[in-house]
Amino acid sequence: MANPKELDKRRKSIRNMRRITRTMELIATARFKKAMDRASAATAYTERITQLVSDLTKAGLEVSHPLLEQREQTENAKLLVLTGNRGFCGGFNGNLLRAGMSRWNDLTSSIPHVGAEASGKKGIAGFGFQGIELEEQFTQFEDKPTFDEVEVIANRYLEDYLAGKLDRLDVVYMKFNSIARQSVAVETLLPLGSLQVATEDEEEASSSDTIYEFLPSPASILEEVVPTSFKVKLFKCFLDSAVSEQVARMVAMKAATDNAGDLIKELSMRYNRARQGRITSELMDLVGGVEALK
Repeated sequence: MANPKELDKRRKSIRNMRRITRTMELIATARFKKAMDRASAATAYTERITQLVSDLTKAGLEVSHPLLEQREQTENAKLLVLTGNRGFCGGFNGNLLRAGMSRWNDLTSSIPHVGAEASGKKGIAGFGFQGIELEEQFTQFEDKPTFDEVEVIANRYLEDYLAGKLDRLDVVYMKFNSIARQSVAVETLLPLGSLQVATEDEEEASSSDTIYEFLPSPASILEEVVPTSFKVKLFKCFLDSAVSEQVARMVAMKAATDNAGDLIKELSMRYNRARQGRITSELMDLVGGVEALK
């Protein structure tokens, strides 16, 4: 027969764990709401910059910029993997590391010089476990990455690309689609070929007349818009990963809280049965003793 004291002790321990997981769930929920607002604002800004490039094209300007041009030969590539600093978020970090290692193997098999960088302690530890030396490590990004912090990294990439030290930049991050769906994304941010967006269908659907007047000229504006668009895209990657991490932690902690509640109910039933059995046994011993004294 199970010991009621041991069952009660285990039940109290699980109740304490449930309080912790419930608190972590509430914290992740609050952080998620704030991070999602910032990510939504960045999404709108990214779309407006992309639309501006499209309007430049419609204005009769041939979109030409070093960041948009494909290199004839790719000699130097870099891989940036965005993970979290902490665990307790399900398969968030594990999925990102698997995708990062897969892209790393693809790049190293076809490009002579490939470097790796990681954001988040989990990514840094993962690459270290695989014996891959990281060129740069970032641990300052939590659930509130700022544009100023990301811009420092983006400027370094732009300088290396324009100087010919970098031919390709791949980023692995968790893309936030909705609360119910996040997916691992592996995107090539340099060169920025994706900025040439005005497709024929989009051009037909939109007005043929541009709503902008470009001063002093569309070409001068393009020189500012293209690098800015890259910075915004990279910043959006960091924001999406931050939001997705909080969603993953929120879901994982809710599942842990629910599982703890189910286990407490089961232990309570076992405890009550064991306690009732112990009482019944003691009563039977007492009755037997009384009968023996007669």
